[in-house]
Amino acid sequence: MAQQRKAIVVGAGPVGCLAALMLANEGWQVDIYEGRPDIRLPSSKAASQQRSINLAISHRGIAAIQSVDPSAAQRFMESVIPMRGRMIHHVDGRLDSQLYDRDGQCINSIDRTVLNEDLLEEASRSSNVHVYFEHKVRSVDFENKVMTIYDTIQSQELHVRFDLCVGADGSYSTIRRQMMRVVRMDYQQEYIKHEYIELRMPAGTDKEGCPAFLLDPNHLHIWPRKSFMLIALPNKDCTFTCTLFAPSSDLDRLGTAENFLTWFETHFPDALIAIGGKNLIKDFTHNPRSPLICTRANPYHYKDRSILLGDAAHSMVPFYGQGLNCGLEDVRILKTLLQEEKVASTKTGEEDLRLNRALSRYSQERHKDLIAITDLAMAN
Repeated sequence: MAQQRKAIVVGAGPVGCLAALMLANEGWQVDIYEGRPDIRLPSSKAASQQRSINLAISHRGIAAIQSVDPSAAQRFMESVIPMRGRMIHHVDGRLDSQLYDRDGQCINSIDRTVLNEDLLEEASRSSNVHVYFEHKVRSVDFENKVMTIYDTIQSQELHVRFDLCVGADGSYSTIRRQMMRVVRMDYQQEYIKHEYIELRMPAGTDKEGCPAFLLDPNHLHIWPRKSFMLIALPNKDCTFTCTLFAPSSDLDRLGTAENFLTWFETHFPDALIAIGGKNLIKDFTHNPRSPLICTRANPYHYKDRSILLGDAAHSMVPFYGQGLNCGLEDVRILKTLLQEEKVASTKTGEEDLRLNRALSRYSQERHKDLIAITDLAMAN
């Protein structure tokens, strides 16, 4: 009887969960290892809300989820808010609506945590998938296909065998660093001079006292101010998730909450009215300043045994709104290549030439597209 192949996915974010689902659907046995606690736990939610930029999911991301799990894609589309254009907010209060498409195509606002939790639930329900939280990768022996993992709950080291290792562990990927020991990988990392802070605009109330949006919910709201800007994306509870992007040096100079409030009122007066001074100061003092990093790597694979997906392969600045969309698309492209090369989900010997070809094609064919969209993101 043929033995089922084992894939280890490192990272339980949206890309990792979708990759696990895809491989499970193709017949692989999949283990997901995540260094952080389960995001579905109440203790994890407060931290995730401080750092998560809302996702503007586009056709690229929707098509990827649809290709792996059509029912999940349908559920997501029921929870999104369509943004049909961008609304530019000028300093003097003027509004300028710029539609994205004359035929009504749009991008969609969705809470990144909602997307992640739903994909995690879907993966957890699969009989072919097992998820392990608070398990940190220490090293990978790619030649012998053994991963060393530290279980922080039980305080013990584990040695786990695999047939395929999928690195979906983000911009600071451990799997990418481990691959650099065996692959002649070109790698570039760049921090831009900006940081971001998450802010929250509360819901208002309508004439009946029910929650209501304070801004038009069917726009991506942008306050462009040359070297810095504010954006706001709508949520289902009638709030907006706002993100302030500004050079680190500007934020350093502001120093105190009072200085920040005065500066914010000068440049974003209408946003301050909607957010409220107390809310703004609370978010400024409690939410972290987070860096923006751009990474490039080539190749993304090693032989028939490892592949990088999502930010582990290509983190980009968020100004084009396609970073996570591209990560989800990575999974769809990989699925297509596995099927085209007729890669089996059962063991075929020491080295699988079909799987090697599929992963090699992924590196060759995906790289030029990812470099192009990374450049577009920076230019935008």
